[in-house]
Amino acid sequence: MPKAWIRERKNECYYKKAKAANYRSRSIYKLIQANEKYGFIQLRNIVVDLGAAPGGWIQAARKMTGKHGFVLGVDLKPIEPFPQDYIRTIIGDLTDPNIAEQIMTFLPRKPDTILSDAAPNVTGIWEVDHARQIDLATKAFDIALQILRPNGNFFVKLFQGDLMEDFVQLVKDHFTEIKYVKPEASRAKSSEMYLLAIGLKTQPEE
Repeated sequence: MPKAWIRERKNECYYKKAKAANYRSRSIYKLIQANEKYGFIQLRNIVVDLGAAPGGWIQAARKMTGKHGFVLGVDLKPIEPFPQDYIRTIIGDLTDPNIAEQIMTFLPRKPDTILSDAAPNVTGIWEVDHARQIDLATKAFDIALQILRPNGNFFVKLFQGDLMEDFVQLVKDHFTEIKYVKPEASRAKSSEMYLLAIGLKTQPEE
């Protein structure tokens, strides 16, 4: 990894803030900023975080839902456990056809919000990275359709590119409202953005 990149990252303000606050990743601020604006995670909610390692978004969601909520983190990598009994983490593969069923066995009821900050291993070949990101987002969306409660919310990372609009249209067919979100904590030069889908419809519109 280039030393200049590492130095830039360590000097970046959100990286410093996360370190000082003992947060597991700087990306926590992306979720905090998005939720402060749109309020899609509330007290007592049940939240599923897909691609959750190392656990920064779990830390944010825990504060948003409170001790009477529940947060489940899912990732291919093990996540360092949390002491609270209302937080669970499991090892799971978003591409596993049985993952939605597996997730539900750990939840007290259908979740209110599903998050996905999952990202592929970047190759540096833009067309490949963009396609892989859309594929991960689609897997997360499929899980959301299977387990999200009616009127629930879905918040997912995307890389901007020519495949994005088809994905957005697919999501739009199943939710009452969508918003494009670029948190301040996202690096300005990054093509990363988020799609917030609000209000899962009980039946998709024809």
